[in-house]
Amino acid sequence: MPSAPKWFQDALAAPRTEHRTTSAGVDVHYIRWGHSPQGDKPGLVLVHGGAAHAEWWSFLAPLLTRHYDVIALDLSGHGESGRRDAYPRRLWADEVRDVIAHAGFPGPPVLVGHSMGGIVSIVAASVYGNELAGAVIVDSPVRRPDPESEERRGDHSGSGRKVYATLEEAIGRFRLIPAQPCENAYIIDHIARTSLRQVEGGWAWKFDPKIFLRASNDKMSDYLATARCRVAMFRGEHSAVVPPDISEYMYELLHRRAPLVEIPDAHHHLILDQPLAFIAALRTLLADWEHSVPKR
Repeated sequence: MPSAPKWFQDALAAPRTEHRTTSAGVDVHYIRWGHSPQGDKPGLVLVHGGAAHAEWWSFLAPLLTRHYDVIALDLSGHGESGRRDAYPRRLWADEVRDVIAHAGFPGPPVLVGHSMGGIVSIVAASVYGNELAGAVIVDSPVRRPDPESEERRGDHSGSGRKVYATLEEAIGRFRLIPAQPCENAYIIDHIARTSLRQVEGGWAWKFDPKIFLRASNDKMSDYLATARCRVAMFRGEHSAVVPPDISEYMYELLHRRAPLVEIPDAHHHLILDQPLAFIAALRTLLADWEHSVPKR
C-alpha cells in the first residue's frame, strides 16, 4: 500500500458507526461520524457518485465533525446497500430522505453530493428542499448525463459481473471514470480496496452494473431551477465534466444567487486529487451559511 500522510491515517482511524435502514423495500447502509450523545450538532449528508460508495468520503468526513454530525450513505446498487430492478434518480433522492429521517438530526441537514451524487442532491433540493438546510453540488453537470453513465454509454462490458482471481489483480484494474490524473496514490489505493468484495471465484466490484442502464429522461435544468433550499456549486479548475460554460448555465438557472467555487488545479474527482483544498472551501462555505440568511 502506498504511504499516506498522517492526516489521512488519522481520518481513517476516527471513530465511526455503521447503520442500516429501509427505503422502498431495499436495505440502505450508511456510516456516521461525529455524532454526540446530546445530538445537538447539525447534520451533514455526503452523497457519492456513480459506481462509488460511502467509503469515498471516509477520509474526508472526520475533518468535518468538529461542528457537524456527518453521515455518508451507499445509494442502492452501490457499496453495502441492496439492489433494485431499476435506479431512477427520484428513488435515490427518496433514499437520501429516508436516511436523514433514520439519522434523526436536530434540524434540516446540508447535502454534499459529488458527480452523480450531486445530481441526486439537485433532485432532492427541488422535491424536498424545504426539509434541507442547503445542497452543495460538487462537479455535477446539468444538461448532460452524469459522467459515469456517459462513459459507459455503448459499452456493454458492464452488463455482467467481472470476477478477478486475486485482490491485487482487481486493484490493478481500478480506474477513475471519467479518466483523469490523481497524484494521491494512497487515496486511489484506499478507494480501490473498499470498492471490492470477495465472491465465489475471486473478487468483484460492489456496484450493480444495472445502475448504468438507467434511462436518463429527467429534466435536470427544471430540478435545479426549482430548488427549494440554498445551493452552492463546486467545480474543479480542470474539470472536463463541468467546464466553464456548463457552470455558467447552472449559475443562470439559480438566478445568479448561488456561490460558485472553483478548486484550483483540480479535475472532476476533486475530492480525491485536492482533498484538503476541497475541505477548506467546504468549511468556509458552511461557516458562512451558519451565520447568514438565504435569499428567497
